[in-house]
Amino acid sequence: MTKHICHWRPVPVALSFVLLSAASPAQASRGGWDDASTIGRDVLVAAALITPAVQGDWSGELQAVGSLVVAGGTTKLLKEGFPERRPDGSDRKSFPSGHTSIAFAAAATLENRYGWKAGLPALAVATFVGVGRIEAKRHHWYDTVAGASIGLASGFLLTRQRHPAVRLVPWGDSKGGGLAFSTRF
Repeated sequence: MTKHICHWRPVPVALSFVLLSAASPAQASRGGWDDASTIGRDVLVAAALITPAVQGDWSGELQAVGSLVVAGGTTKLLKEGFPERRPDGSDRKSFPSGHTSIAFAAAATLENRYGWKAGLPALAVATFVGVGRIEAKRHHWYDTVAGASIGLASGFLLTRQRHPAVRLVPWGDSKGGGLAFSTRF
């Protein structure tokens, strides 16, 4: 029997990006945002790969690798199929954001496999990565939303829960989205 303990609607993703970027220091350089978002992505990938390895969870390791590969491959195909100029004008590989898709794939894998205590901070870092890509003028807001969607889909579809008693599940419909927290007794 599954009981929903908490059911809430967070602020829409686009508004979250605006709020996070408004709280950022005005002096932050584009290069600083670029570096910080790359570090955030790399930390999440390391966490998604090291966490199962340390625990001897080889099934979780394989699932993490799979979700990262699928997110990265899907992003690469879309970049080739839909060339779009980056806001900084450097090339035509803006859509979708690869940093964001990989960050969200890692975060979704951590959340789905190990629960909200690992997932919530990871999703916060992944959101920072998306904001950083926008602030660095490497991506448009919709590039990061597409990247986040790809990463979340690969992470949640390819990763299975290790402890199924507690779940934090994303949901969405035509009027919004949110997270549902449920537990099994």
